[in-house]
Amino acid sequence: MKTPLLLIISMFLILPVFAQHQKKAGPGPDIIKPVGVIQGLSDEELLDVVQRQTFRYFWDFAHPVSGLARERSNEAYGYGNEVVTTGGTGFGIMATVVAVERGWITRDSAARHLLKMVRFLSKSDSYHGVFPHWLNGSTGKTIPFSRKDDGADLVESSYLFQGLLTARQYFSHDNPEESELRNRINWLWNDIEWDWFTRGGREVLYWHWSPNNDWAMNFAVRGFNECLIMYVLAASGERHPVSPAVYHNGWAQSNFFKNGKEFYGIKLPLGFDYGGPLFFSHYSFLGLNPKGLKDRYADYWEQNRNHTLINHAH
Repeated sequence: MKTPLLLIISMFLILPVFAQHQKKAGPGPDIIKPVGVIQGLSDEELLDVVQRQTFRYFWDFAHPVSGLARERSNEAYGYGNEVVTTGGTGFGIMATVVAVERGWITRDSAARHLLKMVRFLSKSDSYHGVFPHWLNGSTGKTIPFSRKDDGADLVESSYLFQGLLTARQYFSHDNPEESELRNRINWLWNDIEWDWFTRGGREVLYWHWSPNNDWAMNFAVRGFNECLIMYVLAASGERHPVSPAVYHNGWAQSNFFKNGKEFYGIKLPLGFDYGGPLFFSHYSFLGLNPKGLKDRYADYWEQNRNHTLINHAH
């Protein structure tokens, strides 16, 4: 019986076909050549292909200088050759951890690759410890995402640090590469001034700040959506955390936070009617396990599961 997620993948994802998708260890991902359509993949085989191809985007298509992830096909969208994305890089870091576990690349090659990335980030533009949405992959200078969005992007940086903290915990061996990787991630993590983004002590986090445009973007982030991880990390900051009041009076206060209604006979604890796009639930829980995670507002495993089931029923 296919799960709802696999049915969604099967309906909407056109996969290239590969001659081989068995697990192999080596210095890099296998060279896999398309040969035509493979029929009759099992659920496990389909997920194997999806996982590997997701990883290969971040590994094969990484910027050659920084190692960071490209926004998408930069040439096709007219971005030029240098645009890399901070949030997408965080997703790529987590995909790299998976690739080591699956035996697609060796642990030491992954550690060297991630070390190149964090060395680059340590010299790149940041604002109160927070990176912009886009960087120049060769120079580390900010590339504006829009006219006034030319500084710190707290949400995209949260996705980046979700990946970096995962790597910090995973690469725990006592050798020079992994030790330096952990130390550099800690330095970057400790530099984030989460409380700065309360805009002078307001009880909510703001998405953007720019040295040129100050708080002109004026985007106070309230839930429920893909930004939950930002509030979790902000409350966990080592040197500049935010208070619980920022979560309860900021994130949890909006017209689309609590729900409680049923859609297709399935109860939705939080969020927009019908749940909104699935990435609202996906992004924050790449590095945060929803099983057993509860607060006064929701059981977050129920939220994730039911959001997916409602999407499938629709």
